Amino acid sequence: MQKQLASSFPRLPASAQTYAQLVRLPNVFTAFADIGLAWFAAQATGTPASRWPSFLLLMLASGCLYCAGMVWNDFFDIEQDTRERPFRPLPSGRVTRKAAAYLGSALMATGLLLSAIAGWLGKGSPRQPLMLAIALVAAIFLYDAWLKRTRLGPIGMGTCRSLNVLLGLSVAEETLGGSARLGLALVIGVYIVGVTWFARTEARTSNQASLTAAAFVMLAALVLALAVPAWLDTGNCSILFPYLLLALGFWIGIPASRAANRPTPAYVQAAVKRAILGLVVLDAALASSLVGAVGLILLVLLLPTMYLGRWIYST
Repeated sequence: MQKQLASSFPRLPASAQTYAQLVRLPNVFTAFADIGLAWFAAQATGTPASRWPSFLLLMLASGCLYCAGMVWNDFFDIEQDTRERPFRPLPSGRVTRKAAAYLGSALMATGLLLSAIAGWLGKGSPRQPLMLAIALVAAIFLYDAWLKRTRLGPIGMGTCRSLNVLLGLSVAEETLGGSARLGLALVIGVYIVGVTWFARTEARTSNQASLTAAAFVMLAALVLALAVPAWLDTGNCSILFPYLLLALGFWIGIPASRAANRPTPAYVQAAVKRAILGLVVLDAALASSLVGAVGLILLVLLLPTMYLGRWIYST
C-alpha cells in the first residue's frame, strides 16, 4: 500500500515526501485548529484583534512542536516499527536516526523560540507562552519515550493536546478565566484520549472491548463540549452548535462501530483517520459556540489535511 501511495504523489521529490511522512504533514493542520479555537475564544472574551501576530506565531510554534513529536515518536519506536510498519522512513532506512534526532531537536527549538517571541509581543504574561511550550515539550518526550508503552499512554497524549490548546490561549486577555481555559483544553484532551486509545493497536488485530470503550471516551468528549457555551457565556453561540456535535458523533461513530465489529488494521486505521479529521470539526464546532457561525471557518483546515492525506501516510 505504501508503495502505491508513494508512486501516486509525483509532485514532491522522494526526499521531501519522506520527510512529510516522518512529520505526519497532513495532521499538522489539526494542531493549527487548536490554536484557531484559542484565537476565537480570545476574541469572544475581549482580546483585541490586533493581537493576531502573537496567535500566528503560536500557530507556527504549535506546528513545529507537533511535527517534532512525530519525529521523536518514530525515533523511539524504531524497533517496533521495524516489525509492524517497516515502510516508515526510519525502519526503511530512508532517514537515519541521527538525521531524525537533528530534525526533531531543530523543530523543538524553533517551537520554543516562536513561543517566546509570541509572549514578548503579547500584552499578557510574557513568560506564559514559553512556559507552556516547555511543558508541552516535556509532555511530548515523556509520551514518546515512555508513556505510550504503558496504560497511561492515551492520557499522556491527551495531556499534550490540552497543553496545545492552553498554549494558544496563553496570549489571551485575563478576562478569559482559568476555568474556561481549562474547560476548553479538557474537551480536546478527553477527545484525544479516546482517539489514542482507539489507535493503540492499529497495526494488528485490536481488542473489541477496548475499541468500544475508546469510542465511548470520544463520545464523552462531545457530550462535555455541550457545556462550553455555559462556561464562557459569550452570548454568541451558533444555533448549529449542538447539531454539529451530533453530526460529528455520527461521522466518527460509524467507522468506529465498523472497526469494533471487525477489529482488523484496515478498519481500525480508517476509523482513526476519520477521528483525527474529526478534531478539526470539533475545534470548529467549539469556536462556533463562542463566536457564532464565523468560527466554522476552521473547517477550511480540513482541505489540506484531506488532500495531503490521500498521498502521505498519516497514522
